[in-house]
Amino acid sequence: MPRTNVLVTGGAGYIGSHVVQQLAARGEQVVVLDDLSTGFADAVPDAELIVGNTADQALVRAILQQHRIDTVMHFAAHTIVPESVADPLKYYGNNTCATRNLLVCCQQEQIPYFIFSSTAAVYGTPAGGIAREDATPAPINPYGYSKLMSEWMLRDLAAASPLRFVTLRYFNVAGSDPGGRIGQRTPRATLLVKVACEAAVGKRPHVAIYGTDYPTPDGTGVRDYIHVEDLAAAHLRALDYLRRGGDSTTLNCGYGHGYSVREVLDMVGRVSDRQLTVREETRRAGDPATLIAEASRIRSVLGWEPRYDDLQTIVSTSLAWERKLLESHASI
Repeated sequence: MPRTNVLVTGGAGYIGSHVVQQLAARGEQVVVLDDLSTGFADAVPDAELIVGNTADQALVRAILQQHRIDTVMHFAAHTIVPESVADPLKYYGNNTCATRNLLVCCQQEQIPYFIFSSTAAVYGTPAGGIAREDATPAPINPYGYSKLMSEWMLRDLAAASPLRFVTLRYFNVAGSDPGGRIGQRTPRATLLVKVACEAAVGKRPHVAIYGTDYPTPDGTGVRDYIHVEDLAAAHLRALDYLRRGGDSTTLNCGYGHGYSVREVLDMVGRVSDRQLTVREETRRAGDPATLIAEASRIRSVLGWEPRYDDLQTIVSTSLAWERKLLESHASI
């Protein structure tokens, strides 16, 4: 009997849970492995959840065997850039070493397909702020390096085995499920749209702008924001691509244009009809001025077409989720 099941590591987290929801909606058999350090069990109602760590080789091998897994989607990772600068070994341990252990299991169990959650942080500060997949990676923080080393391991394993992969380099992920079923609940979140929406509903007293002297039109950092639902859809497209026999590849996940911090805060203020309290702080270590995807390859290779490429939509879905969280907390 052929294997047709998908293992999603970190599938109870923000991005992973949206991917699991889309996989389940189209009838895929999904198993989630998550240690729930930042994820939530109730975020994956439509998949079997196994609580454990990706670095546990005995557990991972048992899952791959017992559930007849043919595809691994690997999301489990620490993702906060400033924290990676302050505690680099935490990131190399959890992101790089744990991925190595996962790949050992995939090699032993002859897993044919692997989809890897990487990051635009591998680019560092690309010329002109535009990142192309064929650019030489040059991370400027341990988070980026931890992901790049995982990319290299995956590439080298694929060269030495039948495994094929798609590496997806995320730009700035934002928004929530438009149906309001799931969203980001990470405590002390650092992603700008979520932080600003938390401030808009009164969960934070202010929003900080880290750096107002960047060489950008308004002096604040510019990023390529991609709606989490569009990003999740890219993973399903990647799965279909590999199952059709597609070659291993690395693709940017972004829209190809950016918004500054001030533009995002202005949109949150308009959508929420609230005046945000904004504090201007010094730059954070490891933050580039501009980082935008060259995003044509993912469209041509995977046939991916975004549905939510609109800042107002991104903010509106994120704000609706924050209001839902606030209401559910108040009712307890």
